[in-house]
Amino acid sequence: MVAKTPSVGPAFCSNSVLRKATRRLGQLFDDVIEPSGLKATQHGLLAHIKMLNAPTIKELADNLVMDLSALGHTLKPLERDGYVALVRDERDRRAKRVTLTRIGEAKLEEMTKLWRTAQVRFEAAFGQRKAEKLRKALSLLASEDFSEAFLTATKVRRPDRGA
Repeated sequence: MVAKTPSVGPAFCSNSVLRKATRRLGQLFDDVIEPSGLKATQHGLLAHIKMLNAPTIKELADNLVMDLSALGHTLKPLERDGYVALVRDERDRRAKRVTLTRIGEAKLEEMTKLWRTAQVRFEAAFGQRKAEKLRKALSLLASEDFSEAFLTATKVRRPDRGA
């Protein structure tokens, strides 16, 4: 069975609507986190580095679903400002690990207090149960399982090529 093709346009494009929503939510979180001098995306990056306990750059990129060059670009200002350090892996001298510095740990703690305010506001505005369901759905979208399902999904007929 061929899936029905949805209507055309930005309002019907899952990618477009999701990107628009993430930009808006990013702006709202950035406004709350602004007193730290960093962005919400940088908080997420520092939090992942801590959670993954000094990951290699590749491990961090894979976890964040980012390509290595984009991650390198994103890490540069955090490294420049002394929040993270890149150190050679002791077992594999070709790999570098990303670590939080003492200053980075303190900045993450400061930012996490602000982030909690943004998170509470989000759940109050959106609803706690809906927020939990949304995070679960978005985690699925970010997974390798979804990527594989997307890539192997049955092709749909384009409306301009007949039924």
